[in-house]
Amino acid sequence: MGLFHRRPKLPPADRPPLAPDERVLAWAAAGNGEGDGVLVASNLGLWLPGRGHRLGWHDLIKAVWSGRELTVTPAEQLTDRGDYLVVADAPAETYLLLDPGDLPHQVRARVTRSVAYTQHHPVPGGSGRVAARRVPGVDGLTWTVRYDPDTPVDDAEVVAETDRLVAAARAATAPADV
Repeated sequence: MGLFHRRPKLPPADRPPLAPDERVLAWAAAGNGEGDGVLVASNLGLWLPGRGHRLGWHDLIKAVWSGRELTVTPAEQLTDRGDYLVVADAPAETYLLLDPGDLPHQVRARVTRSVAYTQHHPVPGGSGRVAARRVPGVDGLTWTVRYDPDTPVDDAEVVAETDRLVAAARAATAPADV
């Protein structure tokens, strides 16, 4: 039977200000270990170096692991349309992880698990992705739309079609016994 490498505990100085119901799942030092910071995955989201707050798993549009670098693309909220939020890609952030441990696996698993529904649709003059995400501690799903570049997001026809698409997706994903 082979031995496995047990990762040391997260040093107290690198521990983010966790919520009472939050626990650390994985962590990794970013960069060359010369003070670039630590990424911490918790059951509620991802703590990134230089941020005083956690990004919820539902707030990450994309996460890519290259084998050495983790690149995360957070969502930026543009508009609240009542039943859904319009979001766009915030600038991607890339972190070199020389000893990643279980962090890339946890990030992928948690981001993927947060997605309850996703579908790309054409809309007048462009297209967009309708998504429903699970948010820890929140009943039901949070709905978002991320339009493709050059889609006229404020055009009345686009808004009307998006409203229709989100309503149809909500109806299709509603529990049958409610």
